[in-house]
Amino acid sequence: MTTLWDTTGSAVVKELAAQRRTGGAVLSGVALTLVVVADEARVAEAEEAAAGASEQHPCRILVVVRRQIDAPVPRLDAEVTIGGRLGPGEAVVMRMYGRLALHAESVVLPLLAADAPVVTWWHSDPPSRLTTDALAVIADRRITDSASAADQLAALRTRAQDYAPGDTDLAWTRATGWRATLTSALDSVHGRRGDAIRVLGGRIEGDPGAATAQLLAGWVESRSGARLEVVPSARHSGPSGIDSVVLQLDQDEEVRVHADRRGGAVISQPYRSDATMALPDRSLGDLLGEELRRLDPDEPYAEALEVTTGVGGLAGRASVRSHVWVDPAEPHGAAAPAAQVGDGSPHGEAPTVPADSEGADEVAEHGEHDTPDPTAPEDQPEQPEAESGAVR
Repeated sequence: MTTLWDTTGSAVVKELAAQRRTGGAVLSGVALTLVVVADEARVAEAEEAAAGASEQHPCRILVVVRRQIDAPVPRLDAEVTIGGRLGPGEAVVMRMYGRLALHAESVVLPLLAADAPVVTWWHSDPPSRLTTDALAVIADRRITDSASAADQLAALRTRAQDYAPGDTDLAWTRATGWRATLTSALDSVHGRRGDAIRVLGGRIEGDPGAATAQLLAGWVESRSGARLEVVPSARHSGPSGIDSVVLQLDQDEEVRVHADRRGGAVISQPYRSDATMALPDRSLGDLLGEELRRLDPDEPYAEALEVTTGVGGLAGRASVRSHVWVDPAEPHGAAAPAAQVGDGSPHGEAPTVPADSEGADEVAEHGEHDTPDPTAPEDQPEQPEAESGAVR
C-alpha cells in the first residue's frame, strides 16, 4: 500500500500505474468499478464489505470519504493498494477535504476502469435526490440502504419519490432468503395439489418499522394481490426485521415460515411434516455481492417499492439521470434551479458530509500546509519535497 498525502488525482493515477509495473500486475477481466461513499466512522466496515464483494466480482474499488467541506484549503489524501486488504484487485481510498469533497467526481472519473460499468454504493446517508450527487449520475447502478436510516419507512418513501431504473436497496436484498423460502413453500403446496393456488392474505410478524419487512409485504402483494400486514413479534426479529410469515391460502389452508434462530427457517404446511431450510443472517459483503450480480433494472424491487409506498409509475421512469448542482453555501442549499424528479417537488441537497469529521484534521481545518515558519532563520536551507508526496 502507498499513502499519498495532500496529493492530486493525477498523482493517484500515476501511482496505480507504478504499482502495476513494480508488482508485475496486469489489470484484466474487471467486471465493474465499485464506488463506495462512506462516512469516516464506517470506512472499515465498508472496506470489509467491498473486499468480500470483489472476491465474487473482480472490480476496481474507489472509496470516497467526504470530510470537512468548510476547510479553507481543498485537500486529497489517498491510499493506493493492489492485492491488499481490499481484495485481489486495485483499490483507492480517498479522503477529501474542503470544496473538493463537493467535487469528488473530479478525482473519481479518471480512476474508473475503462469500458466497465460503474456501481455506486452509499454506506452513509445518501442525498434525498441522487441527481444532486455526480457520483450517482455517472453510475449504471446505485445502491442505498434504507435499513440504516433512523426512520426506515420515511427513507423508503424518499427512495420511491427519487427512484430511477437502476436504483436498488440493501433492505430489499435482505429479503432474498425469505422470498426464496416462501416461493419454495408455495411450490410444494402446488405440487401436492396439482393445480393453481391463491394467496388470500396473511401477516408478517416482526418489526413494523423495518424496511425489509415492509418490502417483503409489498412483494407478496405485487405478486398475488393479497395484502400482508406487518405486526409486532414477541421475539427480536434480527437484522431483517422479520420473525415469521403466515400466508392464508385458498381451500382453507395456511403456510407458516418461522425463523428458528439457528440459521434456518421452519416451514409448516398442511398434510406434511415440518421442514427446515437454511435462512442465515447474511454479511454486508454477501448482500453487496448479490447486488453486483445484475446490472439491469431490478423490476421486482420497483414493484415492491410501489406497493409499499404508494408511489406509482416507477418502472416507467427514465433510467438516465441529469446532474443538478447544489451549493450548501447558498440559502437552502441550492445555487441552481432543481429539476422535477419523482413526485415533482423540487428541493436541493448537497452531498452528505458527516458532522463528526469536524476538527479531525488540523491541516485541512486551518489550511496550514506549506506555510513557512515565521520564527525560522532566513538562511535555513529549504527541505526537499518528496516527488509525489508518497509515504511508502
